[in-house]
This record gives sequence, C-alpha cells and structure tokens, in this order.
Amino acid sequence: MIKYFPLLFILLPFSLFAQDVSTDDDELLFDDTKGITVVGTVQTSQQMAVVDREEIERRGAADIADLLQETLGLNIVRYGGYGNQAGINLRGFDSKRMAILVDGVQVNSSMDGRFNLEQIDLNSIERIEVIYGGSDSKYNVSGSFGGVINIVTVKKQMPGLRIGGSVFNTSAMPGEYRGRNGETQSPRWEDLLDTQSCTLFAVYGGGDFSFSTNLFFNRAQNHFLFTDYNERTRRKDNNEVWDTGGSVSLVWELQNLTKLIASSNIYYGDSNFPTSGFSGSFGTQQDFSARQSFMVDMPRAFHDKLAAELSLAWHFNYRDYTPPAAAAGSRHDQQSISVINRWKWFAAERLTLRSGIDYKFIYLDSTEVGNRSRHDGGVYLTAEWTVTERLLVIPSAKAVFTTEGSAAVEIIPKLGILWNITDNFAIKNNYFRNFKFPDFEELYWSGGGAMYGGGNPTLRSEDGWGADIGAAWQNDFAKLEGAFFTQWIKDSIHWFAGTGGIWRPENVGEAVIFGLETKAAFEIPVSIGPVKKIIPSVSYQYLVSYLLSYGYTFASNKRIPYNPEHTVSGSLDFVWSTGSFLISGHFESLRYHNTANTVSLKPCFLLNATVNQKIGDNYSVFGALRNILNTSYESFYDYPMPGITITLGLRVNYDVKK
Repeated sequence: MIKYFPLLFILLPFSLFAQDVSTDDDELLFDDTKGITVVGTVQTSQQMAVVDREEIERRGAADIADLLQETLGLNIVRYGGYGNQAGINLRGFDSKRMAILVDGVQVNSSMDGRFNLEQIDLNSIERIEVIYGGSDSKYNVSGSFGGVINIVTVKKQMPGLRIGGSVFNTSAMPGEYRGRNGETQSPRWEDLLDTQSCTLFAVYGGGDFSFSTNLFFNRAQNHFLFTDYNERTRRKDNNEVWDTGGSVSLVWELQNLTKLIASSNIYYGDSNFPTSGFSGSFGTQQDFSARQSFMVDMPRAFHDKLAAELSLAWHFNYRDYTPPAAAAGSRHDQQSISVINRWKWFAAERLTLRSGIDYKFIYLDSTEVGNRSRHDGGVYLTAEWTVTERLLVIPSAKAVFTTEGSAAVEIIPKLGILWNITDNFAIKNNYFRNFKFPDFEELYWSGGGAMYGGGNPTLRSEDGWGADIGAAWQNDFAKLEGAFFTQWIKDSIHWFAGTGGIWRPENVGEAVIFGLETKAAFEIPVSIGPVKKIIPSVSYQYLVSYLLSYGYTFASNKRIPYNPEHTVSGSLDFVWSTGSFLISGHFESLRYHNTANTVSLKPCFLLNATVNQKIGDNYSVFGALRNILNTSYESFYDYPMPGITITLGLRVNYDVKK
C-alpha cells in the first residue's frame, strides 16, 4: 500500500570557516537548554507564549490541540475524540490561515493548507512556541493571519545514556444507552479500556555528539456516551483509530560553535471517520507521513558580526480515503523540498539586520487535483534599530512569490515597536499586512459530484491588514499581559453556490475582527505540608467579528463561524518536590456553525484535573480526569465530544550511564 520510502540526504563534503570567538554569545541559534531556535529577536514586539517540556508532562494531554487549549486557552475545532480532524483557531482565524512549523520549517499542506497535529507525538516535543497575529518577524513565514505555532523537537542531550517510556489507559464511563434499533442497551464495560498509548525513548549525550529517538503507538476506540438532540443517551462507535510513528534527531558540535542538526520523523495512521450525528455509516482513511531535515547552525559565520543557519527539509505525505457506501475514494501523494537560509548581521552598535530566503518545491499526485507542481518562496529583510536604550523599532519587508495563481510576487511589510518603560513593564505595538496564496485544492479540485464546479484557477490571493498594541509586566512572582488587536481580511476563499447553484471556491470572504486578550499568572511560595508553591493563572479573550460577505454589512451583525465572543481559561497548580496537582477549566460562549448564524453550538464549560507523582528516581505515575462535569457538548456541529474520561499512566526514566 505504501509505495514510497523516506528520501535520504546525500551531502557533499564542505567546509565552514569562522574566526576564533568567545562563547559568551548574547543569542544562540541552537540553545542547548531549549533546542532549536531560529535567528530571532531576544526582545520582541510580538505577543508570544511558550509551553515547555515540564508543562507538557504535567498536563498529560492526549495531543497538541488539547494541550494548547488547556495551557493557553486557545479555541479548537475537532470532529470527535483522538485521531479525528482537529484545528486551532487563533485570533479568529482557522488552521488554514496560520503557519504551523516543526523545528522552524513550515509544514502546512500545499494541498489544503492544513497539518495533521496527530503526526507529532507529545513525548517528542521539547517546547511549543505560539506567536499571536500576523506580525511574525522571527520566522518570517508566509500565509499566517492568525499566528505561528512552532513545534520544537530537537535538543542537545545532557551527558550520559537514558532510556524510558510511558504507558497509559483512558477509560470512557460506561452506561445504558439507546441503540440504533431503538432498544435500551446494557453498559459496555470494555469502554473502560477505550484508549491506550505507549511510548519508548532513548537519549544519549557524549562530548560533541548527542542523539534522541522516540517511538509511539496509540489505539483509540472512541466509544463514549453522549446525548443527542432528542435528549437520548447514545454510544459513539465506528470511530476507531490506531496510529504509530517515531523520530530520531542528531546533533554534532564542530569548531567555532557550529552545529550540524539532523532529524527524521515517520507516521502512519489508520482511522474510521463516521458521518455526523448517530449515523452508522463511516469512511476509512490511511495516512503515511515522513519528514527529513538537516540544519547547519553557525552562531559565528565567517565573521564575529555574522550568524547564519541553513536548513534543508523533505516532507512526504500520503492519504487514502474511502468514503461510506460505494462512493469513489480519493488518494493524495504530496512531496515537498524546502530550503531556508537566514542571516543575522550586527551592522552597528544600535542596528542589527536580519535577512533570509526560503524556497519550496511541491509536487502533488491526486485523484481530485491531478498531477500538479509549483515553486513557492520569498526573501526578507528586517532591521532592529535601538533608537534609545529602551526603545526598539523593527521594520520588516518580505517579497513572496509562487508559480501558481493570479499574483506572482507580493510585498509583505511589517512594523514592530517595543518600548521598555521600566525593567518590568513594556509596551508592544505592531502593524502588518497579511497575505496567502490559494492552495491546490482551491485552484484545481475536481471531486464532489455534479453539484460542484471544481477548483477555480482564477482565484486571487487572500489579503488583509492588522494591528495590535499590548502591554506586559512581570517580576519574580507574577506576570500580567494584555493586547488589543484588529484585523481586516478581503478576498478570503470559500466554497460558494453561484450561478445555477453550482459550488466552487470564490473570493467572496471579507471580515473585520476586533479583540482583547488578557493573561495573568502568579507563582506563590508557600509551606503547606509538602506543597512548596501554588501557581494560579487565568486568561480571557474577547473577540467580535463582522462578516462583510454575501451582502452583509456591519449592521447585519453576522459573526465568523466557530469563534466564540468570550473565552475564559484558568488553572490552579499545587507543586511539591516530587509532584503536582492541577485543576483547570475552559469556557467558550455561543459559537455559530454557518455564515448566516442560524445554526449555533451552545456554550460549554470543561473542568479537568491532573496529578503527577514521582516514585523513587526512575518512576512516576500520573492520572487525569477530563470533563469532570460530564458536559455534553460539540466542538464541531453534529459531532459529539466525549463525556467524563479517566486516564491512568506510568512513566519510566532510567539513567543507564551517567
């Protein structure tokens, strides 16, 4: 079934030249303690958040989407339990309109703009960086309206050899339910073994060389009880998923701080996807993905005042979908090769210049799109001008190009301002243009039957402008931040029933978004029994959108689907020397399913609790209660989500050789 194998990079011999330098760098491209970081600004005008390895383990989430909802309060849209399609909404924009990166390399599909987050196992992640809004001047990637999510998986390992792993089981609570035959069914006690996950890892650090490897396997039945629209208890089925994968990363240290970094990832998944509601029909899908990347990291490149990185990446993705009944299936093979070169130049005492070029070649073989290929890329220049000791101005411009679509080359300007009023208080301000080329599906899709007119090769690119202004204050025990933001988008691409009722993608979307984000986190030292500190945190987002498409105006007061006006998240974390107990909640107000705002999803509140406890030097146990209140809710219309679940697990970590 799988006809392709990962591409191996064959590298010709080369030499790296650099002058002797001291090691007290103000900024390293590859931070030994945090992993890969791209040439970026130490102080930034952008609103950013980071979820580190410690927080990932403490939360015990099933996947990246759940993790970001529980830690950062982000809105997610998903079609069910583990393995189902899951998307993230950031500042009012869906996953197609944000940039997803793995180790600084963009991985959004050129076919439909999305990325399957299940392909990255949480146990292989060192940290996740989230940059809010379209003001990104750190990675300077294209096609980001809502923001950037960078998943960092590579890190230099500490000396010694360590092996370990984890295993857990998630139970869905059994109970009586109404079957499709209308009769009451007895509880299915096998639902107590609904989902299992197993991971294994090995890491080694020795002198100038280190490596890490990770393997994972997941099985999810996704059999859970839910309440339908007639207030009857049902049991979800035909939604079984199993997937597996692994990753390897290597780091070599050369002379003059130069590092060579290589990584490889592979993923395979086999899933059943039921149709909406309580229907018994379902489709099946097989996914295979492989990514290989190689990076040269030079904190001093040829000269003391230059830093550079060069990365080469190959990504292959195979998808085979068989719909319910006898409908024809679809198959999509996509391959891409990416080259990224970024530079940093200390041009003067108060001026730093950053520049870079990126290029991607994409080839797609698809039953619905055909054999297609294109070249994407761009070149950018960013200046960091320290006007005064406390005022930093960051103008940036990027020229982007593609060989497909109506616009061949576009200029994307940005301006960031950072004013450090005091050592603890800063104001951040950004102005930016957003831009996104159409994807292959929008340009050339041929599936869908007689009602669909296919893709639209005459589509214009999506365009827009935005701005935000924020403030941040912090000391040793507290961090407070907030931001006002607004964005305008025009020529947004959506499937639209035009002449004769035939659906096809058109540039019919226009909208304006206004919002407010606030976050507060505290770290309170205490001495209450074994508890050494208490960490309360809360975040709130107010977002109002105005659809200006389909004849709507501001007076029509129509909202963008799946964007709640109010989102509130909070947590209370009790930490002791060998463990922690955390309780968290997430609330989303009313969400609309369609642009006419005639179909809505009711507000929901989710309450979760997790506990972690070390046992000796090598073991730790963890448990989680999710949706403790057994809330019946939907993340996407007519696709129910699980009720209360219980997760119990064990982690093992052995130092084989120190």
